[in-house]
Amino acid sequence: MIVIVDDRRAVLDAYRSMFSRIGYSVYGMNSSEIQDWLESSPSEEVQTIQSFLVGQTNDEDTLINALRAKTRVPIIAMLETGSLDETLQRFDIGADDVVRKPVHVREILARISAIRRRSEQSKTYIDCGRLRVFMDGRDPLIDGKPFPLPRRERRVLEYLAGNGERRASRTQVYNAVYGVLEDHVEECVIESHISKLRKKLTRILGVNVIDSRRYLGYRLCMDSLRTPVPTAQPAAEQPQASLVV
Repeated sequence: MIVIVDDRRAVLDAYRSMFSRIGYSVYGMNSSEIQDWLESSPSEEVQTIQSFLVGQTNDEDTLINALRAKTRVPIIAMLETGSLDETLQRFDIGADDVVRKPVHVREILARISAIRRRSEQSKTYIDCGRLRVFMDGRDPLIDGKPFPLPRRERRVLEYLAGNGERRASRTQVYNAVYGVLEDHVEECVIESHISKLRKKLTRILGVNVIDSRRYLGYRLCMDSLRTPVPTAQPAAEQPQASLVV
């Protein structure tokens, strides 16, 4: 989910509408609502947000500072003008990127993806229990052994691993694999990639580790990956009955 913060209801409604047209879940808040939410929400809940977009509020500097103190989730400041001083100020107080309005929602998504990609590249792999997923294009490891995958399925796995416990919609996975500007490949192809990936992982791990929920999306089941599947114990040998003559 993307959270947009702006004190103008019309702006929130407009961005919510534009994001929903391309399949993205967006929640709009004003500056008072976001402050209350930050104070009452545990860090784990804040980490499930994909990005914060900060528009016009009564104190953008304080808000961006508060967001940065609470989370490493990408923060993008949206300015009404292209003032260099304002742009530099937003970077100084913790924004990951600054854009000037009007800006297309697809450009915003591309910028979010770039920020997350840079963050992922700072660590070359993610350990998910028995599964190690590399973020540099190498095939993953299961129990220390190579697990070769086609490029698209590997990218799906990389995205889900980088997403942690957060669910990702089909559109989000599609954009991660093909890019937000791709329009020559049907979005439903993602279901085929995930189905094939799930079967391959289940065959090796012995348990389904990709959870899918209608309308909610996909996520890796981290608990299942951390717990080894118990091996079947051989049946105890039964004593042979002695023959009585």
